[in-house]
Formats: sequence, structure tokens, C-alpha cells
Amino acid sequence: MAMTMSGEVQLPASREVVWAKLNDPETLKASIPGCEALEMTSPTEFTATAAIKIGPVKARFKGRVQLTDIDPPNGYRISGEGEGGVAGFAKGGATVKLTEKDGGTLLSYDVEAQIGGKLAQLGQRLVNGAAKNTADQFFAKFAEAVKQGA
Repeated sequence: MAMTMSGEVQLPASREVVWAKLNDPETLKASIPGCEALEMTSPTEFTATAAIKIGPVKARFKGRVQLTDIDPPNGYRISGEGEGGVAGFAKGGATVKLTEKDGGTLLSYDVEAQIGGKLAQLGQRLVNGAAKNTADQFFAKFAEAVKQGA
């Protein structure tokens, strides 16, 4: 099953501060809902483990994430894939753009993802709702980390 999502978040910090936080494994680990481990394996690659629950399906996903099209402090493309055992798999990517706006930074994102296995059997509405909720939680935590670091 394929899905797409996009959005914008106004953050109260300069692009440079937001950029630094977007590239800081500790900030990302603290911001990603269910993230148990996030390790930088190179300046452009991470390995991650996250526990998720969508409807009746719980899974621990292990995967890798790669940054490409890196344009500091304007944005990058993040892509990754993960395996969740019997729950299935997830893979996808997002384009993240940072622009100066209203004395802070506007973070814009466009996501596309594919999921398979039990997760795909849950239905588009449930999965999309869970994905939106996860994104909202991430950006709320990330915005708090940016405020503290600004």
C-alpha cells in the first residue's frame, strides 16, 4: 500500500539551528515516537529501531536511513526502509525544506511511503491516520527541542 503526506511546521529558531537539530541523532531519537535506538553510522546514514502500534498490530522495526541531496541549511532528502517481522515492511522517503519566515524557520515536508504485510491489511484510513498522528507527535517534540536549543 502506498501513501503520501505533506505539511509545514513553523519553528522559532534560525535555519542554522533547525538544520543542526535535524542532523543530531539525540534530538531525532527523542523526537521520533517509539524510537528505541538511532545510531549514526556515517555522516549521511543512520540505523534505527522503533516500536510502533497501529490498530491491533504491534511491531518493532529495524532499518536504515540515508540522507541525500544535502543542501545545508536549506534541506535534504531522507529515505529508508525497515523490517517489522510478521507485521511487514515499510520503505519510503521525504523531502525536507527549510526557509526563513516570520523571524524563524518554516520546515516543509513531502513524504511518500510503501508498507506491506499485516500493516497493509489494516486499511488505508487507519494507516494514514496513524502516520499523521506520528508525524504530529514528531514535530511537536522536535519543535520543543528546537526551542530549547535556540
